[in-house]
Amino acid sequence: MGLPVREQLKYWGIAAAVFLLALWFLGGVILPFLIGGAIAYFLDPVADRLERLGLSRGAATVVISIVAVLIFLLLAFLVIPLLIQQALALINAAPTIMSQLQTFLTARFPQVLEKSSVVHQTLISIGQTIQSQGVSLANRVLTSALSVINAVLFIVVVPVVAFYLLLDWDRMISHVDDWLPRDHRDTIRRLGAEINDALAGFVRGQLTVCAVLGTYYAVGLMLVGLQFGLVVGAFAGLITFIPYLGAMTGGALAIGLALFQFWTHPEMIVAVVAIFGIGQFVEGNILSPALVGHSVGLHPVWLLFALSAFGTIFGFVGLMVAVPVAATIGVLARFGIRQYLDSQLYKGISDANRAGDAGV
Repeated sequence: MGLPVREQLKYWGIAAAVFLLALWFLGGVILPFLIGGAIAYFLDPVADRLERLGLSRGAATVVISIVAVLIFLLLAFLVIPLLIQQALALINAAPTIMSQLQTFLTARFPQVLEKSSVVHQTLISIGQTIQSQGVSLANRVLTSALSVINAVLFIVVVPVVAFYLLLDWDRMISHVDDWLPRDHRDTIRRLGAEINDALAGFVRGQLTVCAVLGTYYAVGLMLVGLQFGLVVGAFAGLITFIPYLGAMTGGALAIGLALFQFWTHPEMIVAVVAIFGIGQFVEGNILSPALVGHSVGLHPVWLLFALSAFGTIFGFVGLMVAVPVAATIGVLARFGIRQYLDSQLYKGISDANRAGDAGV
């Protein structure tokens, strides 16, 4: 006889509490292992595809690792330094940009931007704040990243963990399946498949969309000659992970910079607008339907709440686990609703009596 529902809830509650406590106390320690696991999960379909082409699991893992190292070296030596350079230049140029905005508005609305006006003082304050806080924020991010993930952990532990997890991924899944409680094995397998579909559809698909759009935006903005085009495009692609936010924020930033740089060349401003318009059309009609799908069950508002809540409570580690936890809670919530709709609590005694009378 299986355990009573109350006993099962107690054990699952203890497991959830242990998981949250581990995140709280061991965040800095388990972070490289979480990153390595995320990389292995993301690359597992690639390894499976290579296996179907005739390679062994070990050979497929080695091929993927070599390609990943080459991509990392290319980014480390060519792209990342330029990104950092443009980001710092954009922060330092903020006061100049705000001054140009002030000059533009003064020429057209002189009564609004008198030196004693609130708007005038606000623009000056915004420019100075962006510069000072931007530099300090960059320094804090770098310092905190180096304090949490030192060079040895990042360069050695993460790739090693990702390599071995990718190598043994199918074997680990098989062992976990053997450990499932027999009374609920089919239900847990079904829920696990739904969670995996949500994660595979959203995380793998959305990361691919982010990479494609970030590359497209960065290259497109650089080709039209927009200053800071690389960092703006990369930023827009990165935050595309949160639906709608990437296009709105990146587009507003790019168009705002284009207005200052290309004010006398409106066709270039139109080109910047067209780049984001085409990007949004391709994302909404081609990339997202093909790579993410429409049934992952992660609403943008729920995703944003999960990222905010877990990021606030558990820091960067919380951001890493927010999407998997949100997908899991979403699947369990839908399962609970289905159970409720099939239960006596929802249907009531009258429905049960009518069903019994119809059976008679």
